[in-house]
Amino acid sequence: MEESISKHNIRLHCTAKNWEDAIRISAAPLVECGSINPSYIDRMIASVHELGPYIVIMPGFAIAHAAPGDDVTVSDLSVATFSEDVTFGCDNDPVRIVMCLACTDREAHIARLQRIAEKLLDETFLDRMGSCVSADELYNLLNE
Repeated sequence: MEESISKHNIRLHCTAKNWEDAIRISAAPLVECGSINPSYIDRMIASVHELGPYIVIMPGFAIAHAAPGDDVTVSDLSVATFSEDVTFGCDNDPVRIVMCLACTDREAHIARLQRIAEKLLDETFLDRMGSCVSADELYNLLNE
């Protein structure tokens, strides 16, 4: 089975000044490996400004994303856990885990979201993600 996320795209125990910074931190590995251009990060942030914090899909967890575009070169996923609360200004605050989803087309976008959603149906999954102490541990959890 194809891995859900590569180990390079995992960041643990990060600190963010605000929700915009949290999105930038969670997306940074995707820029580093060439999956996205920095403009995709700007589009993710702009969509939250425009539509509100819809990306915070459940208490403590956000999936930053924007529509597929020319600034996404490879469909990819990254995740960052935060040591301190990140506030998005919604009922599901505070957030401690921000995942970044980048897709080259709508079909890939939907398929990846479905895989993530299936894992999140397990009520203990977010706690297990947040308690991971190493990238290896979180990698194994996300790809099991």
